[in-house]
Amino acid sequence: MLWIMRFSGFFSAAMVMIILSPSLQSFPPAEAIRSSLQNSRNHIAFRKSSTFRNAEQCGSKLGKTSVVCDPALVHVAITLDVEYLRGSIAAVHSILQNSMCPESIFFHFLVSDTNLETLVRSTFPQLKFKVYYFDPKIVRSLISTSVRQALEQPLNYARNYLADLLEPCVRRVIYLDSDLVVVDDILKLWTTRLGNKTIGAPEYCHANFTKYFTAGFWSDERFSGAFVGRTACYFNTGVMVIDLVKWRRFGYTRRIERWMEIQKRRRIYELGSLPPFLLVFAGNVAAIEHRWNQHGLGGDNVRGSCRDLHPGPVSLLHWSGSGKPWLRLDSNQPCPLDALWAPYDLYGQST
Repeated sequence: MLWIMRFSGFFSAAMVMIILSPSLQSFPPAEAIRSSLQNSRNHIAFRKSSTFRNAEQCGSKLGKTSVVCDPALVHVAITLDVEYLRGSIAAVHSILQNSMCPESIFFHFLVSDTNLETLVRSTFPQLKFKVYYFDPKIVRSLISTSVRQALEQPLNYARNYLADLLEPCVRRVIYLDSDLVVVDDILKLWTTRLGNKTIGAPEYCHANFTKYFTAGFWSDERFSGAFVGRTACYFNTGVMVIDLVKWRRFGYTRRIERWMEIQKRRRIYELGSLPPFLLVFAGNVAAIEHRWNQHGLGGDNVRGSCRDLHPGPVSLLHWSGSGKPWLRLDSNQPCPLDALWAPYDLYGQST
């Protein structure tokens, strides 16, 4: 039985914890409690995952073509780096555990450190995956300072280049951040209809869209005019379904780069890799149910406070923000909802 069918029990327990705890619980900034992964590269260890097999309902759709090009596959892209590796492994584990057809999922791992493939293979021996090296030099000259240093890391921009990195036969991909877990069958997200749109994501039209850009941006019609004629809404780029065929056809990588070049000359936004995506796509996004990105669980970027779930059903929990569940759990200062991430954590040697 899929984990999501048991989620109501976990959710109820979490709500009790929230009621008994302060609604905003402070914790040390992430920089003060960095995971030991960063300083112990040679001692990274994860327990071997269980083996996950397709249910009978999946049938035998996988063909005999080159594995990555098999049209029956579900394609998922995630970054791997030392600092966030624990989160990435938990994300993969959650996807496999809650999928009816886990053997039909192909993972595309974007890395700047080529020494992580063996670790992934030893943790998930049956996993279908490929590792793609993303050269930091591609974007280093384009990156501007942001509100958090983590948002300035080159690998954070690798999602902009998925259409170039992945094989041309891969026509669609789900991009996921490393600080989330999927608690539903990812096939439901994969089959989202994008219509004539290039990307799909949960939109949040009630959010204050203007705050993502500077006053100088809004006062200059050369920049703010980009949104004329578009009903632009905020969306989180940590969960996206991307039509790579359309992306390649319309050259969206270069469009994003052009806005980053403008940012280097004249500061028009503050928050890392998100604003260029908003400039290119906001108002032209296929809306996906909010259940697929219960984001913001990492708290705000200044104080790092605990957050509650948004109202409604849950298929994906996302610890976007400055607080990561593995850091808070290790520091013995977890937020209540971090207990929902912990079952997917494979960090540490087997006992």
